[in-house]
Amino acid sequence: MGADCGYVSPANVGPVNPVVSPFTSTGAILVLYILLVIILSACFI
Repeated sequence: MGADCGYVSPANVGPVNPVVSPFTSTGAILVLYILLVIILSACFI
């Protein structure tokens, strides 16, 4: 997934601060997911 763009898999990216509120964690996940979708979209367009 995204290898053609040289995108690094987020599997090796851990939480910077494990002590965060669920809202902040969810927001960060949504942002990362949106960025991933944008990157993948750029790959396949």
